[in-house]
Amino acid sequence: MSKQRVFGAACLVVTACSATLPAWAAESYPNRPVRFINPYPPGGTTDLVARGIAEKLGNAWGQQFVVDNRGGASTMIGAELMARAAPDGYTIGLITQTTMSVNPYVAKKLPYDPVKDFAPITQVVYFPYVIAAHASAPFSDIKSLIAHAKAKPGSITYSTPGNGSTNHLGGALLENLAGIKLLHVPFKGSGPATTAAVGGEVNMVITGAVTVAPHVKTGRLKFIAFADERRHPNYPDIPSTGEAGLKGFRAGTWFGIVTSAGTPREIVNALNKRIVEALNDSDLRGRLVAAGFDIQTQSPEAFAKFMVEDRAAIGKIIQEAGIKFN
Repeated sequence: MSKQRVFGAACLVVTACSATLPAWAAESYPNRPVRFINPYPPGGTTDLVARGIAEKLGNAWGQQFVVDNRGGASTMIGAELMARAAPDGYTIGLITQTTMSVNPYVAKKLPYDPVKDFAPITQVVYFPYVIAAHASAPFSDIKSLIAHAKAKPGSITYSTPGNGSTNHLGGALLENLAGIKLLHVPFKGSGPATTAAVGGEVNMVITGAVTVAPHVKTGRLKFIAFADERRHPNYPDIPSTGEAGLKGFRAGTWFGIVTSAGTPREIVNALNKRIVEALNDSDLRGRLVAAGFDIQTQSPEAFAKFMVEDRAAIGKIIQEAGIKFN
């Protein structure tokens, strides 16, 4: 037999083995520990989500799901690791709206393709924002805020965790829909942004309700509105921006879970099923809801469609607001 025929036969064998690998892998998945990348430092809200889900998956499958915190570069370090991992389901990762919808418009060179490099599994939570103001602010609801901003354009200052953050985009959308001009003051993180509002350095802050609720109780801050069409069931006393007449305004951020593109569909579906079950567990659901999250899950196909639409919407906000990034 010629060398060419031997080589050709070998290729056929390898191809055949590769073709049967996904089915075999899916049947035995997972048979070793799974790496769960969190593209943020330890201790934050993303860790609460990642470690909570990892714990439930580990219990369900009898395998370790090991959370690996790889923070930095606006989630791009962790996202690149996810994108470059072997497509076998043994590396999964948490992604956020920043990863998939903001970074494509921010990064000069994105180290991953948000569409081609990942296999979507499901969205997991949505973190809604509120608008809270310093007690001395000359407005107490969304209508008076808008009226004041129209009377004195650029006089109202608001803080966020940073330029281009989803909080900042919420502020830009508010300006666009209400026809007002605000003055954005970026900080390095939600903690400093909230502290600035508590101390009166800025008029208001856009952040999670759980972050500012303790300061509202002490009287240092006051809730202006929940940034959504409807009131939130956990905060029924806070009026929504929608009921105040500001239609189409919704500010918050979402988290989801993906794995590497090319991962067998059976494994993606199995992960989706187990993650949805984990988030329906009363213990984990209770912990996440108490931390300010709304549970939101989808099929892999619906999640993929959602991310395409969300990315387009974020791009429109950035373009219309003329937001510039360093």
